[in-house]
Amino acid sequence: MIGVIIPVHNEEALLHDCLSAIEQAATHPLLCGEPVRIVVVLDSCSDGSAAIAAQFNATIITINQRSVGHARHTGAAWLLQQGARWLANTDADSLVPEDWLVEQIHADAEAVCGTVRVAVWDEHPEHVRHRYLELYQQCEGHRHIHGANLGICARAYQRAGGFSHLVAHEDVTLVRALEAIGARITWTARNTVCTSARKLARAPNGFSEYLNNLAAVS
Repeated sequence: MIGVIIPVHNEEALLHDCLSAIEQAATHPLLCGEPVRIVVVLDSCSDGSAAIAAQFNATIITINQRSVGHARHTGAAWLLQQGARWLANTDADSLVPEDWLVEQIHADAEAVCGTVRVAVWDEHPEHVRHRYLELYQQCEGHRHIHGANLGICARAYQRAGGFSHLVAHEDVTLVRALEAIGARITWTARNTVCTSARKLARAPNGFSEYLNNLAAVS
């Protein structure tokens, strides 16, 4: 069984499209009918995220930690109890492609670090987009780490100690732990996820803050 983890903190505006894209990826014919379990971890939500998640075939877990690392850890723990062999991670403000899970599963790796792209830059001045594209490696062999596009074999995840209960950089910390144990990691741009360029961050020191910092430097 394949598991998908989505941490959510007040994402009523974007969660529906996120889950719709995941459900489509879960039915890809090259998965050969393998079950896909989706876990939505609602963390300190005060909006309509729960009602939106309830419209989909997903397991909903509610916590009150205000920590993306804790949310991912909670979702992973539940999926491992259900027998998941693979843990795919994305974010509620992101849209995965149809072959997202297929590319992860067929990568012959213990972890897959994918890339992201931004479709709409409306909240930022033009120079931020140009600076971002200058710095970003949209290619095979990149070294970007995004919780919005990360897959891990269950065994490697457990050997590396799993997600730490961090409010930020839980994805980077896990990948560094995977590197430390010698896990086979694929760094690919074949399964790029579309993500938000919003200014208002849901987690500190994340992608939104990175873009805001680019604006300040520019």
